[in-house]
Amino acid sequence: VQLQACGGGLVQAGGSLRLSCAASGRTFSWYIMGWFRQTPGKEREFVAAISGMGDLTNYADSVKGRFAISRDNAENTVYLQMNRLKPEDTAVYYCAGDTGRYLLSSASAYEYWGQGTLVTVSS
Repeated sequence: VQLQACGGGLVQAGGSLRLSCAASGRTFSWYIMGWFRQTPGKEREFVAAISGMGDLTNYADSVKGRFAISRDNAENTVYLQMNRLKPEDTAVYYCAGDTGRYLLSSASAYEYWGQGTLVTVSS
């Protein structure tokens, strides 16, 4: 499956952004989808994951209550709604997919990756 993320940009602290990740290739609902983020010099950090049918989600503690992951299998797209953004949310955000069974938070568990989209939150 090929993944294409978009929706990043510059936003003030407290603002909102919605990231999208469009998938092409095999049946989208087969894939667990995740969002990760990375800043220079740091490892890729788990943000959120969603099951193939969208009934299960998992979030990093740092984004719980502020971010929401969702998916539209008819549109082959996964979303990350980011609210109440903080400067520490600034990062390149990546979408990822895998045919595994569990909503794992390890980047190594995901086989497919999008190209990343930059989110910058100003204070």
